[in-house]
Amino acid sequence: MKFLQLTLFLMFAQAVYAEDGSRLWLRYQENSSRAEVICKHKITPTIAVAKQELESNWKGRKIYLQILSSKKTSPHPDDSFSIISKANEIVISSISEVGLLYGAYHLLRLQETAQLTDNVNISETPKYNLRILNHWDNLDGTVERGYAGGSLWQWNELPENLSPRYRQYARANASIGINGTVVNNVNASPNILTTHYLQKVKALADVFRPYGIKIYISVNFSSPAIIGGLPTSDPLNSETIAWWHSKVAEIYTIIPDFGGFLVKANSEGQPGPQDFGRTHADGANMLAAALKKHGGIVMWRAFVYNPTAGDRAKQAFDEFTPLDGLFADNVIVQVKNGPIDFQPREPFNPLFGGLKKTLIMPELQITQEYLGQSKHLVFLAPMWQDFFESDTYCNGQGSLIKTITTNQKINAIAGVANIGEDANWCGSHFAQANWYAFGRMAWNPNLTAEQIADEWLAQTFIPDKNFTSPATDIMLQSWEACINYMMPLGLHHLFAWEHHYGPQPWCDIPDAREDWLPKYYHRADSAGLGFDRTTSGSNAVAQYHSPLREQFDDIKTCPEKYALWFHHLKWNDTLYTESAQKSSCYFENGSESAPQNFTLWEALCYHYNYGVAQVRQMQKTWQQCGQMIDTERFVRVQSGLKTQARDAMWWRDACLLYFQTFSKQQIPFNMEQPVYELEDLKKINLGNGSLN
Repeated sequence: MKFLQLTLFLMFAQAVYAEDGSRLWLRYQENSSRAEVICKHKITPTIAVAKQELESNWKGRKIYLQILSSKKTSPHPDDSFSIISKANEIVISSISEVGLLYGAYHLLRLQETAQLTDNVNISETPKYNLRILNHWDNLDGTVERGYAGGSLWQWNELPENLSPRYRQYARANASIGINGTVVNNVNASPNILTTHYLQKVKALADVFRPYGIKIYISVNFSSPAIIGGLPTSDPLNSETIAWWHSKVAEIYTIIPDFGGFLVKANSEGQPGPQDFGRTHADGANMLAAALKKHGGIVMWRAFVYNPTAGDRAKQAFDEFTPLDGLFADNVIVQVKNGPIDFQPREPFNPLFGGLKKTLIMPELQITQEYLGQSKHLVFLAPMWQDFFESDTYCNGQGSLIKTITTNQKINAIAGVANIGEDANWCGSHFAQANWYAFGRMAWNPNLTAEQIADEWLAQTFIPDKNFTSPATDIMLQSWEACINYMMPLGLHHLFAWEHHYGPQPWCDIPDAREDWLPKYYHRADSAGLGFDRTTSGSNAVAQYHSPLREQFDDIKTCPEKYALWFHHLKWNDTLYTESAQKSSCYFENGSESAPQNFTLWEALCYHYNYGVAQVRQMQKTWQQCGQMIDTERFVRVQSGLKTQARDAMWWRDACLLYFQTFSKQQIPFNMEQPVYELEDLKKINLGNGSLN
C-alpha cells in the first residue's frame, strides 16, 4: 500500500513539474517562506496581484509598494514605475496601481536573469501607451492563422465557467507589459455585439482587469443591418449612427472600462463604408463619435486591397494618403509593418512617413503565418528591430519608425497573437519567445533582439551563459536563415495556396485573383526575375521619401535584401553586394573558390544553399545545449529542427529547380545539389501543411 502511495505521489509530482512549457517565462521557484512586502495603501485587486507575486517569488530584501500622488490627468493609466534601493529595503513606486504591478514583474525579471545589483535605481516608462494583442479567434473555437490548437476562449462555457488559463494568460501578458487584448478575429462575426456575447466578453474583462488589461473587440461594419435589422449600414445614415451609439452605450454599461473597436473594412470581402460610396474616414469617424464620450478608440486597419491591374504593394498608400488629416482624434490607423502581408522580409510600409496628420500604429504578426508557422524556429525580434529602426525620412534624416509612432497623442502598437489551447500556449517552445519579444519591444522598441533573447532564455530555461550564449546564437540567426531558404533577395509570396506553409512558386489556381498567386510577385521569365517597382515599372518607389526612393530605384544602391522586391533583374546581372563578400564562410574549398561577385542566378543558388546550411548549424548548436536543460523540451525542439532542416531543403529545391526552368543555368558545382525532383515536388499534397 505504501509503495502504491509513493508511486502515485511520484507520478503526481512528475506531472506537476513536467516541462511542458505551460509556465512560459514565469518559472519562478516559490519561496518556502513569504517575502516581506509592505503596502500602506488600500489593497485593490491589482495591488493584491503585485503583492502576491512578490511575496511568493521574491528572494531579497523587504519591499515597499508606494503610490505617488500626481495631478496628471490622462485617458490611459500611467504605467511608469521606479525601483530604488534604500538601506535594507527596495521601494517600487508609481502613480498608478498597474505601474506597481509592472514594477514587481520587472524586479522579478532582474532576479531571474541574474541582472540584479545591490544598488538598484531604475525608472521605466513605456514608449507605447497601448500595447495590444490581436487575437484572430472565431466564435466557433477556431483560430485563423493560429498554429497552437483551438481558441483559448471557451465561448460555449462563458460566462458561467472560467478556465484557469484566462488568469494565467493575463498574468503572462502583464509580466511583459501588454495592456490590451482584442479577443476576436478581424474577420468579425456580427454576433460578438449581441448582448449574449457581450456578457461573455464581460467575464473575460473581469478576469483581465486586475492585471491592467483592457478588452477590445473586432466589429463587422455591417452589424446594424445584420443583427440590428436596419435596411442599411451606411455610416452617414442617421439610423445607422443611432444604432452604433446605442450599442456602444450598452457595451459600456456592461464593461465600463471597455477599450474600443478594431475594424477590418473593405478588405478581402469584408464590408465597409466604401460599399455605400463613403470613405474610410467616414466609417471610422462615425464609430469614433459613438466611442468618444466613453473614452474609447477606433483602430482602423489599413490592410486593404482589391482586384486591380496595378501594384498591390501601392494600394494602401494610394487609398489612405488622400484622407490624411480627415480622421477623428480617437481614430488610429493600424498599419502592417510591410506593404504586402507579413512576408518573411519586406521594406517598411510607406504609410509610415506617408501619413503625417493621422494617428498611426504598427501591426506586427507574432504568429508565424509566413515563417514556417509553429514548426520552424524563427525568432522575430531581429525583424522587428530592423523595422523599428527604419528611417522614413518623412521629417528629414532620423525619422525612425519607432520615433514617429511613439511621438503621438495616442501611442499604440498591435501584435497578431500566436496563442492557442496547446499546453505550451504557442505550438512550440521557441514560439513563446515571439510573444515575449512583442511585449518587451512594445514597452521599449529600443531593446535589442539579443537582449530580449538572453532574458527570455534565462527565464524560460536556465540563466547559465553556457546555455544562453549558444541558444541566443540560434535565435539571432534564425530569421535570416528562414529568409535565405524561403525567399532571399527580396522575393516574396512564393507560398502554397491558402495555408502558406510550403513552397509553390508554380501555383496556378483557376479563376483565382492574380494577386493571390506567386507568379504575380516573382514574375519569373526567360529574361530574369523580380517585380519591377522602379520609376520605369509600377513606380512604388515614389511612395518613399528621398533619399530612399532614389536608393531603391537604382540597383547599384538598392540593398541586396530588396533587390527583387524593387527590380526585375536579368539572370546574368551582376550583384556587387554582400553575398559574395560573406560567401567564403560557406564554400567548402575556402575563400579562394568564392567569387568576388555573383550573377543573379548564382546569388539565388548561394542564398538558398546557405539557408539550408544555417539550419543545420542551428541543429548542431542545439545539440550542445542538450545536457544543460530538461529532456522534454530539448527533445521537442530537436525534433522541430529536424523538420525545419527537411523543409529548408524542400524550399531550396522547389524554388531553385522551378526558377531553373527559366534561367536554363546549372547550379554551381561547388554548392550542394538538389535532392528532390521538381515534378515530384509539384505532386506533394500540401493539405496537411508539411512535407512530412
